[in-house]
Amino acid sequence: MPGVYDYAAINRVQQANDIVDVIGEHVSLKRKGREWLGLCPFHEDHRPSLYVNPDKQIYKCFACGAGGDVLKFVQMREGLTFPQAIERLAERAGIQLQPVRRMTPQEPGQAEQIDPNVLAKANKWTMLFFQDCLNDPEKGRRAREYLAERKISAESIKTWRLGVSPNAVDALARLATAKRASLHVLQQAGLITGPSQDKFVNRLMFTITDATGRVIAFGGRTLDGAGAKYVNSPTTPLFDKSNTLYGLEQARHEIVRTGTAVIVEGYTDVIMAHQFGCTNVVATLGTSFTAGHGRILRRYAKRVVLLFDSDTAGMAAANRALEVCLSQHLDIKLAFVPQGKDPCEFVLVAGKEGLDRVIEQAVDVMQFKWDKLRETFASGDTLADHKATLDGFLQAIAIGLASQTLSVAESGAYVHRVAKITGLSPKDVFDELERRRQRVPVSSGGPADRMQVPQVIDWGQGLYAAAQKEVLEVLLNEPGLFQSGEQEITEDLFDVPILNQIARLLFGAIRSENNITISRVLAQAESPELAQAIVELQRVGEGKGNYHPRLVGALAVLRRAKRLSGGDLRTHGGESRVDVTEIARRHLGRENPYSRGMKK
Repeated sequence: MPGVYDYAAINRVQQANDIVDVIGEHVSLKRKGREWLGLCPFHEDHRPSLYVNPDKQIYKCFACGAGGDVLKFVQMREGLTFPQAIERLAERAGIQLQPVRRMTPQEPGQAEQIDPNVLAKANKWTMLFFQDCLNDPEKGRRAREYLAERKISAESIKTWRLGVSPNAVDALARLATAKRASLHVLQQAGLITGPSQDKFVNRLMFTITDATGRVIAFGGRTLDGAGAKYVNSPTTPLFDKSNTLYGLEQARHEIVRTGTAVIVEGYTDVIMAHQFGCTNVVATLGTSFTAGHGRILRRYAKRVVLLFDSDTAGMAAANRALEVCLSQHLDIKLAFVPQGKDPCEFVLVAGKEGLDRVIEQAVDVMQFKWDKLRETFASGDTLADHKATLDGFLQAIAIGLASQTLSVAESGAYVHRVAKITGLSPKDVFDELERRRQRVPVSSGGPADRMQVPQVIDWGQGLYAAAQKEVLEVLLNEPGLFQSGEQEITEDLFDVPILNQIARLLFGAIRSENNITISRVLAQAESPELAQAIVELQRVGEGKGNYHPRLVGALAVLRRAKRLSGGDLRTHGGESRVDVTEIARRHLGRENPYSRGMKK
């Protein structure tokens, strides 16, 4: 019988199951901008109307209205109860769940699970307290001195919501009592460990948020050397450091724009990188790079650059992260700051340009592994060193093969290179590699794993086809301009098949409605390919702007070409009676100033 699960278990299951991957196991999805699009499984859908948002981890059908998160999708798709859906997804992610025992009167000490939103409010209230302490002349003096030493600006302090926990074991607890705030809630949030004992004492406080900006936890750096250098909030229904990246809220838009996420190890590394303009940088929270981190990044990034210290610890951290990224189908590269510096120190000296150079020089993961192997076998290292390095290299190849991020041909080439420097036979290396590959757990193959090749759209050839495309780019953004040229803008001007289809949809919609929208046109598209073409034309047209002059210029090309061809403008497929492209070039190349902006 399905159990009852607490918020922490539910959150862990949600984090481990990317909604694009899960829905992609049931529906064929194609990327459309920052979202995924597919046929809705909850109604008879012939025109893709199901949108999946990887940023928000939700889905929505704009035809039947179905929507929700990954748990809701599994419930609806498989006819499961809420607990059953949790168990199904936990099994999918390899998570072992322990149902929460229902409290009885004989168990008065059992802690009640608190709504995560309540915990988030408590965290925000505490953050404001820490900020006030930082601004206090006495309480925040040492923390402000440290921030000044690290060259962290006042703007960065504000942006990253830095604070300080006072040098008193019960400062937060006493304030909560005075304000009649719930000590129980603060304890559940991991902010106090008892009625009169704060979790963070005399520490510089880093506010940890999720991608939406909700305050979920804190990290504290010692200011007096007492205790561990860094202490994080414990695991709560809101926070699991294995599934959290510091700075994701601030970095995610730039990560999406560039397609690249840069991973560092420390809070100050992230802050300083952003302060100098490198805003696609995030950090792990004092833990190794995990599969959970990989799943999160896969929602935003196409590639990952690991930027670690060049010391032994940094090398070890990089090696651990490599295998995770390979298993998560992430294009991964490695970069190291110069010896003796961390990224924060380096960017202070080298600036944004220096950091950009280091990132640009990042090496491919397999190349890094190969160079390491070759160096080890060329040196006088011990047999144990040779074995450890070889094991690491073969494991990386095995993971790459299992996740299909490395081709069989590429692995074969590495096998022969390994055999050459180790003295082993190629067969022995192949056999060992195959044993390792079979033991590698393969992540589920949703669409994020099987990135589909974008549909290649045939826009036609020559200036006349480019003019047709230009007209549609303009009218998809400014449909009101259709009226000004209605007499000459007709469907028969468009002989490129895909452009003719779009013209018929668009012009029909404009003629029937006063306030036409791109959604209205997309709703009439009978195939994902056609919808893709409409979205692409609208996007490109919006980027160019300058709508009216472009429409005038494109219509001039079409008008002149039509007149010179005797009205037969067939340029796509079959024999053309007249080479209108050459005619248009010859007669309009110097006469029409607007034609210069058209792509041929």
